[in-house]
Amino acid sequence: MKYRYLIPLGLFLLMAALLGRGLFMNPREVPSALIDKPVPTFDLPTLRDPEKRFTQEMFQGQVALYNVFASWCTACRDEHPLWMEFAREGKYPLYGFNYKDRREDALAWLAELGDPYLEIAYDFPGLSGMDWGVYGVPETFIVDKRGKIRYKQIGPINREILEQKIRPLLARLEQEPEAGEAR
Repeated sequence: MKYRYLIPLGLFLLMAALLGRGLFMNPREVPSALIDKPVPTFDLPTLRDPEKRFTQEMFQGQVALYNVFASWCTACRDEHPLWMEFAREGKYPLYGFNYKDRREDALAWLAELGDPYLEIAYDFPGLSGMDWGVYGVPETFIVDKRGKIRYKQIGPINREILEQKIRPLLARLEQEPEAGEAR
């Protein structure tokens, strides 16, 4: 009988421990269920030319980055100079994913700041973004040669993230064989 009073205390301590653990987690490092999974199937118009299509096949056979951005996103503006620099190097393809943005606003934003993207998928309603697990902008995905998502960066990149996480991963993925290729 005396122990039944300890049950609420035990439940309280368990809940406090779980909530306490959450206080020390980095929200930018939320694990994605898509890591090591093929990119979602999608077929979107491109931002620059609505008649042209952007599909998951763009990622096959190359290590690539896919950056989710919008003209209304302040953090996207902050990371944009790094993407311009990265694109000038020309080592890895950088694709854009314009998310929940008006086409004319996105094009004006790129005209003002520069356009680092090889191609840009346009997802005004945000439906394809849901398939990618996007819940905010900016977000950046790294896709390997086999078309699998290998990394997801939530929030803006900065020089430290670019140099310490993204570039080393890109170099490592570049060394991996393509599907069916012998080592």
